[in-house]
Amino acid sequence: MDRGIRARLEQELGTGISAVRGLGGQHGVAHFRLQLATGPAAFAKVGRGFAAEASSLGWLADAGAAVPAVLAVAEDFLVIDWIETSAPEARAALCFGRELAALHAAGAEAFGAPWPGEIAGLPLPNEAAPPDRGWAPWYAAARVLPYVRLARDQGVLTAAEAGLAEAAAGHAAQVAGPAEPPARIHGDCWSGNVLWSGGRGWLIDPAAHGGHRETDLAMLALFGAPYLDRILAGYQEAAPLADGWPGRVPLHQLHPLLVHCCLFGRSYAAPALAAARAVLAL
Repeated sequence: MDRGIRARLEQELGTGISAVRGLGGQHGVAHFRLQLATGPAAFAKVGRGFAAEASSLGWLADAGAAVPAVLAVAEDFLVIDWIETSAPEARAALCFGRELAALHAAGAEAFGAPWPGEIAGLPLPNEAAPPDRGWAPWYAAARVLPYVRLARDQGVLTAAEAGLAEAAAGHAAQVAGPAEPPARIHGDCWSGNVLWSGGRGWLIDPAAHGGHRETDLAMLALFGAPYLDRILAGYQEAAPLADGWPGRVPLHQLHPLLVHCCLFGRSYAAPALAAARAVLAL
């Protein structure tokens, strides 16, 4: 870690740092474990701006979610509590499902969020839309179409493929299911952003906003969360989902798959287009 960054971290934290261990990183961000001179260990990210992540963590915490506390934040670093992880367990997964339902039930004033969004280093449009306009038009405009355009401009999707994804976005309102108020969602809730510790699932790296509660559940399914059946059982026990929700999973997975196209290239084009075709088939 750069000495200047370390000195600024100590100043912001109000304590010395007795040890630093590099943990790699991703998307242009370096990760570190900090042993504080006074207090427990902390996790630091160093790189690009972290205002959106800090705002997201605070907003989720306000609703009682299990998230690490923000200890320090600046334009080029973020320091949060260190979460000592353990293996996932069925009982913890059931509890996590219930807690995720409670988080969603905390709600939001609008679809979107009152801060500029970010996801894996990419801008994430968060311009708010009132609930009476519905989730699907906002989702199409703020979550699907910007990444269709970016993937096309990058040459990851052909014009014809981009047209297919755009058609799926246009079909969203017809297949989104019963209208629901904005839920307070994590927004990037794939399995890697859930840490298991102390019998709970802890949420990290959020792109939080007012959205549709099925989005977080579809993200958990996208890359295979452990004990997903127990998570869903706990969720359904606390807040049953609307009929037909399994068929809508591809609609909610379309956005993250397009983000992966923009980040990682052509290897994600096929699953993104498969999701678009599934939406159009509903």
